[in-house]
Amino acid sequence: MILAIKRFFEDNLQVNGNDSEQSTDHRIELATAALLFELVKADLQIDQRETDALAAVLKQTFKLDGEELAHVIALAEEESHQSTSLYEFTSLVNAGYSYEQRVKLLENLWRVAFADASVDRYEEHLVRKIADLIYVNHSDFIRSKLKVRDALSTLLE
Repeated sequence: MILAIKRFFEDNLQVNGNDSEQSTDHRIELATAALLFELVKADLQIDQRETDALAAVLKQTFKLDGEELAHVIALAEEESHQSTSLYEFTSLVNAGYSYEQRVKLLENLWRVAFADASVDRYEEHLVRKIADLIYVNHSDFIRSKLKVRDALSTLLE
């Protein structure tokens, strides 16, 4: 079982020097989508508002059309279910994203977490854990949370 999971990640997620730029970008998209999907299921309730927010974030971030978006979400869900840790995903993010892009990923995680108007303690813990794994400063972690929360509260007013 462990060998099968390891092979899956090597085939679908691992970035190596022989990959084309397009292939590397796709693996990073999948890793990002998988992290977002992990957040959606963190509170043990998959809420449609969070799923919609996940799709909106992926569409906006990666400029995906409807078919590509559905495919990436399906793959992310599959990878999320087969994942044994966040490391497979966060290592790709660290290798492929600048610091600013990692902070943007945190903002997107917060967008998904706040989508159902309630951030569960498990969701907050997961975002904090991801922030640590992608080496984002605590001050930027807090700033990204407040930025998203404040933007959403002004929309609701």
